[in-house]
Amino acid sequence: MTFGRSGAASVVLNVGGARYSLSRELLKDFPLRRVSRLHGCRSERDVLEVCDDYDRERNEYFFDRHSEAFGFILLYVRGHGKLRFAPRMCELSFYNEMIYWGLEGAHLEYCCQRRLDDRMSDTYTFYSADEPGALGRDDTRPGGAEAAPSRRWLERMRRTFEEPTSSLAAQILASVSVVFVIVSMVVLCASTLPDWRAAAADNRSLDDRSRIIEAICIGWFTAECIVRFIVSKNKCEFVKRPLNIIDLLAITPYYISVLMTVFTGENSQLQRAGVTLRVLRMMRIFWVIKLARHFIGLQTLGLTLKRCYREMVMLLVFICVAMAIFSALSQLLEHGLDLETSNKDFASIPAACWWVIISMTTVGYGDMYPITVPGRILGGVCVVSGIVLLALPITFIYHSFVQCYHELKFRSARYSRSLSAEFLN
Repeated sequence: MTFGRSGAASVVLNVGGARYSLSRELLKDFPLRRVSRLHGCRSERDVLEVCDDYDRERNEYFFDRHSEAFGFILLYVRGHGKLRFAPRMCELSFYNEMIYWGLEGAHLEYCCQRRLDDRMSDTYTFYSADEPGALGRDDTRPGGAEAAPSRRWLERMRRTFEEPTSSLAAQILASVSVVFVIVSMVVLCASTLPDWRAAAADNRSLDDRSRIIEAICIGWFTAECIVRFIVSKNKCEFVKRPLNIIDLLAITPYYISVLMTVFTGENSQLQRAGVTLRVLRMMRIFWVIKLARHFIGLQTLGLTLKRCYREMVMLLVFICVAMAIFSALSQLLEHGLDLETSNKDFASIPAACWWVIISMTTVGYGDMYPITVPGRILGGVCVVSGIVLLALPITFIYHSFVQCYHELKFRSARYSRSLSAEFLN
């Protein structure tokens, strides 16, 4: 640090009246970017661009910010617990303090992140990417001064592949990926048509062209997955993500089927190998789930299922309990009481379970139905019970779906603001 009182071993930060003494060495690598920028200031003008006032005699830097919020942030960056909102303070005000000092909403505890997103969705609040520490900037994370050019490049690459709305290049890349998914699905669906199979059997070039298109699509998906793995921050966390697992499940069967074709031959007499090849090729349908990276609706569905797994388990328990009760009663009323005029469709409890599940979900295929008066009365009770039992947890799932949709929508809006700022700059 070349500016400040010479010989001073420490500096004083005055944040809203609360003073903190820091050594020069600690100031250099301080986790908050705004504080660490003081180390590189060479003149009083540079200092006043970072803080609000400076006292040369005391070597004291004054920040006209919320002192209690800074205390919570300081405890977090020093490793004393997790970052939560300050009591009796507006969530948006605390978030504004985080942005000022150089933190993101991702540093908040999960429950506080949900409170912040709810607050933003209620007030329709957006933060510009031009603000210091705004979301989407790769130089606002805790870690000290300006990141190295290589690190910034990796961060830009990661956002390009992970966030489709973060930049123009990310949008183009996402559009190309969607085109490849659509083409691969069209080829997969067309290959199951009888006319297509007959034409492919007569015309070998048609089958070869479809295989070339499939290989190009797989090559794109493989290259995309490899690049995303290389630029990811945490390789272990990357492998554990559900969408990345789905990508692996969609790509791996192709290479397995190619190897099996090479070793067993295209017209292998091993029926088991032939069935395996058909199963592996049909697993390409998982490519459709790749669209979740580019569409908020599918992301909302996945996030809702993740957060509402307790409600989903509760729903399954309700269905299983009701299915056990109604299937046993229907089997007794339709088949067990009068063996001479018994309903053969309800010969066993497992067979009756199928009737119960399609009745509770109000599908009613009509392939099996009760014929006795007590059985029909039981069927009516089963249908009404299914409506009530399914409706109870659906309310919680619906509210969670709306909340997840607002979170993802506003996150996408923030990156869109970053994209607009990139064009303006």
